[in-house]
Amino acid sequence: MSKIRRINPEGLADPSHYGYAQVTVVPPDTTLVYVAGQLGEDIHGHFSAEFAAQVKQAFHNLHTALSAAGATPDQVVKITVLSVDHTTEKQQIISAERNAMWPGEHKPASTLIPVPRLAVEEALFEVDAIASIPNS
Repeated sequence: MSKIRRINPEGLADPSHYGYAQVTVVPPDTTLVYVAGQLGEDIHGHFSAEFAAQVKQAFHNLHTALSAAGATPDQVVKITVLSVDHTTEKQQIISAERNAMWPGEHKPASTLIPVPRLAVEEALFEVDAIASIPNS
């Protein structure tokens, strides 16, 4: 079975300290799992007013969704992050949570999109993912 390759090519900045890779390559003998955008709401639909708490909860929700599909964080190949009224401080919070979820070499490719608001008014953060799991 082939492994997912994560590449930070020469000629591009190394974003590892932000918690992602520039390129991920998915092997052909895998199934792709698409996880919808996860917000920072708890199981009861409640949102913290704190950005950091929402980011932590959204990544927890992402982990739960991945597990339901039989995937693990190290199998995630791409995430997209939406950050309401994005700032440098918010970037540091997001990077810390990405590095907590992907502490080693298995960082996904990532796109961060600053937005004025999300679909749910209380939501301050959203993350979706694509994972690659081995075919059984």
